[in-house]
Amino acid sequence: MTWPRLRSSLWLSGASLLILLSGCGLTSGVVPPQNTPSPTATKPNSVQKPNLAWHSHHANPYLPGDVLIADSGNNRILLVTPGKRIVWQFPKAGQPSPLYDNDDVFFGPHFDEIITNQENNQMISIVNFNQEKVVWNYGHAGVSGTAPGYLHTPDDAFLYDRGGNQVITVADIYNQRILFISRATHQIVKQYGQTRVYRNNPPTTYAAPNGDFPAPNGGTLITSIGANDAILVNSQGQVVWTVHFPSYLSFPSDANFTPHGNIIVAFYTKPGAILKISPQGKILWLYRLLSGPGALNTPSLAVELPNGMILANDDSNNRVIVIDPKTNQIVWQYGHTGVSGSAPGYLSDPDGIDFLPIGVTPGGNNPIGHHLWSYPNNGY
Repeated sequence: MTWPRLRSSLWLSGASLLILLSGCGLTSGVVPPQNTPSPTATKPNSVQKPNLAWHSHHANPYLPGDVLIADSGNNRILLVTPGKRIVWQFPKAGQPSPLYDNDDVFFGPHFDEIITNQENNQMISIVNFNQEKVVWNYGHAGVSGTAPGYLHTPDDAFLYDRGGNQVITVADIYNQRILFISRATHQIVKQYGQTRVYRNNPPTTYAAPNGDFPAPNGGTLITSIGANDAILVNSQGQVVWTVHFPSYLSFPSDANFTPHGNIIVAFYTKPGAILKISPQGKILWLYRLLSGPGALNTPSLAVELPNGMILANDDSNNRVIVIDPKTNQIVWQYGHTGVSGSAPGYLSDPDGIDFLPIGVTPGGNNPIGHHLWSYPNNGY
């Protein structure tokens, strides 16, 4: 995140609280290994072609798929190959953008649509990949509120397909709630937290929830800025467990599950950090450089790829990176560190990412699955 939303005073329950806001996160249950495409069968004595990401020319040992990027400072969405080629963007170059501060971007369950929350514009939008246009909106552009149809600093919107019923979830940060919205009717069908009540008392109330990442069986992993923790709730909104982050780290952003059921979370600070921690609170890995080219500047989302590499957006450094956790080295980067721009190879405040795995064609007729957050019975 960037804007004054993270630097403004939040007055709730009669108390003046300075809260910096940014990320996302929701999940539940023990997470099984991610679904991966079956390898292509080869005939005897034939030469098997290397598995390549969509439109990639060469295999990459660190980044095994394309990256969807919320280039929020440029009000656009990019799809970039491991070879750093832009193979799709919305809107097209030179066209005006219907988006403003598109804070996060996630493929829908069939990879034919992209959902994005415009955090500073108080909107959620769905973009059709093939039609290259916005096909659904929720919220009022530039106007915050608490009434049905209004949002206040929406973060991490996800689109689920649950038995043909499409539901959107979003962390509505300043309203202190997680919303479940019917795509068909635009009605709120479920809510976690009490509107505008900032209090760390889950499952009744939450303290600046900024993440609502998917979990198995309809669960959600909620990141709480004010409590510096992540809360796993089941499909009924009941707390399964809570993992508290170390006190020397602050401003957790977008906690989500790794392929092995641990939690990875970014910390939106300067210098920033990325932590991998078990549900029992055991620290498994920490990336936190205080200076130098590897230091992070307000990262808001980190995910663990199927190959074990860590993909992250380093917002204020204007780059998306891959970190090898075995060496703690940045092994891939798109964007120029600390330099904002809109030309090919440049980004401006990239505030969200998603991963397009090998074997999936965006805009195609893809079954549910293969997402980083595809879990049993969760509609992703």
